[in-house]
Amino acid sequence: MRVLLLDDDVFMLDVLSDMFDQLGQFDLRCEASSAQALTTLRQHQPDLLICDLSMPDMDGIEFLRLAADSGFRGGVVLLSGLHSAVRTAAERLAQANGLHILGTFRKPMESAELQLMINLQRQYTTRLSAAQG
Repeated sequence: MRVLLLDDDVFMLDVLSDMFDQLGQFDLRCEASSAQALTTLRQHQPDLLICDLSMPDMDGIEFLRLAADSGFRGGVVLLSGLHSAVRTAAERLAQANGLHILGTFRKPMESAELQLMINLQRQYTTRLSAAQG
């Protein structure tokens, strides 16, 4: 599974990366810049995007709009330390842009939550493949 992690907090990227390492084999890309993440999104074509909502160069909502505009069709997990109402509003906006939101979590994400999101993305990918084939 190809995964893109986007968070301006390098420590959080390290934590998530370590969690993925413990959960299996993944083709993992980490970006601390939204602009660079858009390039990586196009080149890497991840199955799963884990995205922070609050970043200095471009907020997560704007990033997700641009990801949707570029045709991204993988699963999305939203992370934020912001209030749950903000996370819920971001989730609704992302869905309105046509993105497949797997879940929205308060930082830091737990390993069990990450495993659940991976499993949901695998199920989603299997359903898509069956529908296309």
